[in-house]
Amino acid sequence: MQNKLLFSALAIALIACNSKKEMKKEPYQWPGVAAPVADKKPFVRTIHGDSVTDNYYWMIDYFKKGPDSAKVVEYLKAENAYLDTMMSGTRQLQADLFKEMKGRIKEKDESVPSFKNGYYYYSRTEDGKQYYKYCRKKGSLSAPEEILLDVDELAKGKAYYAVSGFEISDDNKLMAYGVDEVSRRQYNIHVKNLETGETLKDVVTNTSGDPTFANDNKTIFYTSKNIVTLLSEKIKRHTLGTPESQDVTVYEEKDKSNYIGVEKSKDGKHILIYSEATLSAETRIIDANTPMAEFKVFTPRMKDVLYDVTPLADRYLILTNWNAKNFRLMECPLDKTGSENWKEVIPHREDVLLQSITEFRDFVVMNERKDGLVKMRVRNLKDNAEYYIDFGEAAYAANFSNNVEYNTTTLRYSYTSLTTPSSIYDYNMVSKDKKLMKQAEVLGGYDAKEYVTERLTATAKDGTKVPISLVYKKGFEKNGTAPLLLYAYGSYGSSTDATFSSARLTLLNRGFVFAIAHIRGGEDLGRQWYLDGKLMKKKNTFTDFIDCGEFLVNQKYTSKEHLYAQGGSAGGLLMGAVLNMAPDLWHGVIAQVPFVDVVNTMLDESIPLTTNEFDEWGNPKNKDAYEYMKSYSPYENVEKKAYPNILVTTGLHDSQVQYFEPAKWVAKLREYKTDKNVLLLHTNMEFGHGGASGRFDYLKDVALNYAFLFALEGITK
Repeated sequence: MQNKLLFSALAIALIACNSKKEMKKEPYQWPGVAAPVADKKPFVRTIHGDSVTDNYYWMIDYFKKGPDSAKVVEYLKAENAYLDTMMSGTRQLQADLFKEMKGRIKEKDESVPSFKNGYYYYSRTEDGKQYYKYCRKKGSLSAPEEILLDVDELAKGKAYYAVSGFEISDDNKLMAYGVDEVSRRQYNIHVKNLETGETLKDVVTNTSGDPTFANDNKTIFYTSKNIVTLLSEKIKRHTLGTPESQDVTVYEEKDKSNYIGVEKSKDGKHILIYSEATLSAETRIIDANTPMAEFKVFTPRMKDVLYDVTPLADRYLILTNWNAKNFRLMECPLDKTGSENWKEVIPHREDVLLQSITEFRDFVVMNERKDGLVKMRVRNLKDNAEYYIDFGEAAYAANFSNNVEYNTTTLRYSYTSLTTPSSIYDYNMVSKDKKLMKQAEVLGGYDAKEYVTERLTATAKDGTKVPISLVYKKGFEKNGTAPLLLYAYGSYGSSTDATFSSARLTLLNRGFVFAIAHIRGGEDLGRQWYLDGKLMKKKNTFTDFIDCGEFLVNQKYTSKEHLYAQGGSAGGLLMGAVLNMAPDLWHGVIAQVPFVDVVNTMLDESIPLTTNEFDEWGNPKNKDAYEYMKSYSPYENVEKKAYPNILVTTGLHDSQVQYFEPAKWVAKLREYKTDKNVLLLHTNMEFGHGGASGRFDYLKDVALNYAFLFALEGITK
């Protein structure tokens, strides 16, 4: 069979002019080649009296360094070769899509400078370069530029290169930063002398990439990871000029379900260690001027209580869900931090989620969410006067931006919508004037008036109203013939706001509708929205998504023959679940780095992040949790039935959802599925969870995803 697309000239012409008439879809000619067949090596899992045979358990061996380690790589490469053959007819299309999407990005660009401690800090990019240069100017933007780190130069010859941290010492002479060259989120911390340009011999390995300077300019606190599980396990103290072996552990987290980290307060007076899980939190604190002091517990952790501490000049602010499901703001004296001393500042509200705060010398700003949209509430600390910032649109996404300066009356925030490119505003909290500092430029021409957004509401089968945000190009007709890509995440309380993507224009300009289902499991509609989509209520996440898809079909935004779904990581779990639960609803599904082997992963505490996740999914060592997660885990529930077209992507070095989950899932799907639809697995052999580190390379993955969709829709260019 020929490895090319067969289309009628009429179809091509109709696509090119984005005709309103119904298009006759010509099928993509998938090459008739045999898919890889994975070996079966039965492994029996027995727990709670339940025995399950897993024929593909051996695929875990790459990181376990087991006897089948080489065979794992062989299988993944065979799947990659199969994908390359099956998608060979789209090679030119993928190249064209990459060029098109890259062409919208301004290559030579510069971030909005942020002022801190006498310097303006910014990053800038250059034509043809994948990375950036991190720079500063002293006192004025007209001052000479000082390149602090040339990441373009450092990344030369590296398949992957990510930098984090960029922590400047209080005297402005040193910079600490973390580097990950493997894509496992294991950062080595380096320190550069900004006066001499010398990189010091100090190297701290296997960290979270979060160096924090004390005010003595020689002590660095950082988060150390477990070398096997990659858990954030210890907070350590490093003194410049001493070997890493002499670093002192100042805190060790005993609860393996907690994430920990360390940071300096914005006013520069405190070092804080935070420990937080889904259900509980604890903070420790010292004076940043006395780094050798023992960290003191702010208030001991309490069952089912989260709290976050913000130091002010004369008190602490505490954001907490203590007797407040949607969180409230409290305060306490600097010398009396126990919860018995907390006094309420902003009470709990049933219809408003208090998400975060950012502090300044004279103001504090609250980030709230009501009816699925962000509100920003400004409070004057001198007289407690308050007001809300007016964003002027009905649907948008907004968040705090880079507010690093404490002694300022300017709030910086980001703003975007499905039709508004990412924008940075400076807002004067005294005069209430706002200034657009930068809006991402879309090269090649972009007119927001050519696109339409809607906010819809689907009714779930249990009566819950689930919001849907969608965008399409003018000319769209609601007659069921348009292709529609439905996206969602729905876990960890992470809200999926309606944001702009220049790459997405590639979909919209070819007649696709793009929709976001704001399903339970996120915090889009408050804390209860999250609680109703986790643990023993996790299936609400999946049924919400299915109900949203059926709603869009019933309302003729699309049809089953043109409906597609996409999700990644925990959103990939969503994809796996809805494939099992409603396989005939979708024409195609893209599952990116999908968490699909829930039971086996949650039983293996040597796997990175497993113990951190017990509060989200449950601990399968408990029988009820085991039976519930087994009832929805995608890998456990693959059956002999027809599935739609599926594209699965993963990364060999993924530390969040490890490669063997999607690999096993694909192998089992191949064994069980009764249809002739295409099933493809792409493993990036050099990257991890977040994909490529360069600012353009990730678009190659987007091009593959879009080419898969376009092939199914008969779109050639």
